[in-house]
Amino acid sequence: MNNVIDKPMIIAENLAKQYVSKTVVNNLNLTVNEGEIFGLLGPNGSGKSTIILMMLGLTEPTAGSITIGGFNSTKEPIKVKRITGYLPERLGFYEDMTARQNLKYTADLNSIPAKDIEAKISEVLEIVGLEKNKNNLVRTFSKGMKQRLGIADVLVKDPRLVILDEPTEGLDIKIANQILENIQILNKQKNITFLICSHQLNLVQRICTRIGIMSKGNLIGEGRIDHLGRGLFSGGKYMIEIEVSEAPAQIIEKIKGLDKVLSVDKKENVIEVTADEDVRSTISKLIIDNNLLLTRMNIKDSSLEDIYLKYFKEE
Repeated sequence: MNNVIDKPMIIAENLAKQYVSKTVVNNLNLTVNEGEIFGLLGPNGSGKSTIILMMLGLTEPTAGSITIGGFNSTKEPIKVKRITGYLPERLGFYEDMTARQNLKYTADLNSIPAKDIEAKISEVLEIVGLEKNKNNLVRTFSKGMKQRLGIADVLVKDPRLVILDEPTEGLDIKIANQILENIQILNKQKNITFLICSHQLNLVQRICTRIGIMSKGNLIGEGRIDHLGRGLFSGGKYMIEIEVSEAPAQIIEKIKGLDKVLSVDKKENVIEVTADEDVRSTISKLIIDNNLLLTRMNIKDSSLEDIYLKYFKEE
């Protein structure tokens, strides 16, 4: 994201949570910068919800610490809550109140000045496309409308950080897409940092530029999506796939002799290279200098689907 700045919004240091003999979160170290849309990906029971509780100061860590916007979640939970909006997986509204009344209640709880409340309510309902429904009772809302009202509810207090727990769970594709678009717009226009906790691969793949992957309480991988597969499956090595018009033995030997190349395999006209660095430009020049036609060259990165099959099926 263009509005990401190198200033931490979330810092977890050696964070752990243990219940009796069960370790739910194990030695988590994680930094999320201001302006990011960060995805915390993992199956149910991987520790995501416990991390959220510790972020909000609703449960104390067994070890380590976590800060939100510079405030310690354990020692300064009120200050953390003032700058953080949280949308849980299961929403709770007063069903016999209108959307506007629910939002006014939230605004009052957060000490929004009375003169600003109505304008703020109209603004956040407009953002999520519910302005025309503001005087309707919440019990008449569909699940998708309630989810959008939930986003409006966390926006009322102008949070710097918004935590979303399974924000599109159980929604049809059209409504889910609207919610994802809302997140991207708010991130860009208001520079709100988002932490999205989910087990849905397609969700985090669509809008998160960086993700952390939880498995059995451990953060097993963290970084940009296009780099994660290499880190988890090939020890940081580059797996390069090259397709040429022909692959004579001499070109294989020349590629093997290149600096940073670790191994070379050939399958018909496809050459697979493992290297410590991205050596595609060097290989491309070598192939062209040897009068061969290069038809394709790409980095083989494991997809999130590969990560899911390797780690999530074990849960």
